[in-house]
Amino acid sequence: MKLPMMGVINLIHETEEMGSLTAGRCLATVPFGGRYRLVDFVLSSMVNSGIPKVAIFAHTKYRSLMDHLGSGSNWDLHRKQSGLFVLPPALEDMTDFGKGDLYQFYRHRDYFARSPLEYVVVARSHMVCNLDFSRVLEEHRERGSDITVVCKPWPQARTGLTRKVKTDANGRIVEMQDHFGRLASDLVSMEMYVMRKELLIDLVETSLAQGRDHLVRHAILPRLGELNVGAYLHEGFLGVVNTVPSYYRHSMELLDQEVWNGLFFRPGPIFTKVKDEPPTRYRGGSVVKHSLVANGCEIEGEVHDSILFRGVKVRKGAVVRNSIVMQNGIIGEGGSLENCILDKEVEIRQLQTLRGSSDQPYLAFKRNVI
Repeated sequence: MKLPMMGVINLIHETEEMGSLTAGRCLATVPFGGRYRLVDFVLSSMVNSGIPKVAIFAHTKYRSLMDHLGSGSNWDLHRKQSGLFVLPPALEDMTDFGKGDLYQFYRHRDYFARSPLEYVVVARSHMVCNLDFSRVLEEHRERGSDITVVCKPWPQARTGLTRKVKTDANGRIVEMQDHFGRLASDLVSMEMYVMRKELLIDLVETSLAQGRDHLVRHAILPRLGELNVGAYLHEGFLGVVNTVPSYYRHSMELLDQEVWNGLFFRPGPIFTKVKDEPPTRYRGGSVVKHSLVANGCEIEGEVHDSILFRGVKVRKGAVVRNSIVMQNGIIGEGGSLENCILDKEVEIRQLQTLRGSSDQPYLAFKRNVI
């Protein structure tokens, strides 16, 4: 069943501190979970919920995004079925590049105007979850909210940069702060906002007329008193992936079978770009324990409590522990990794050893790889 809702994945000025992992790619296309990209999770959630039309507002380093998404066929978002739209930043001059998301929404206002769909959900790409937006819309209507924000209880010890929120006894949001705020609350925004399309357009035009151009900071926060902004509580897994420690921690959580099943299959499957690879080859004497190994790998050494992406080669005598090795990585003979993140196509030389810690994993990358 199709929802009367259009999807917006907002990549404008995403908060991130991912270091070299986003040196050549946008945050949305950071690899995650052995064969996926971060954007796959929110995009798949929208598709599984019955959202027929999705626009991705790109901002910087989006070549890898275009390559990954293609025509949208892997998510069943062909143009014949409303489709997937990647909207690059609309610039009159380079000074426009620093303007906020409301400005980009306004410059692409024809995307909203041409759609007959009544509602819109605006989401970010770094919230790793599996969510049914039809339930969010149902609660939004039942409560008569102007805006519904998807939220999640989030203890202070959890990693990732989050926006804290505080609600009253009726579930209405009365306070909201950025990650640097001191709000005493264990509830955070998942940066997913459901509202009527007409309200979004009004917020865009009114805020821009006042010289303000950020959706949350300028259009929603100052209006918490006048708008009915409700909180929808997400009960499933959430990974806030916008720092290196949070990327490492939430990746390692996938080694828990219950977390894996909940994230990738409930309430629907997570889709990604299809790549045909042969099955992984395990050579005689190889040892693999409590790890995720994608197809196309070749294992001769040992792999413990780690995640290997497609095409990784672990040579004889090499040992990989508590590490993430992205696509086409090579661990040379006798090499050793512990608490490391290797970006795509990184090669560890023979007998080379790299070690980090669970709080500060060692990050190795190859330049000009997306």
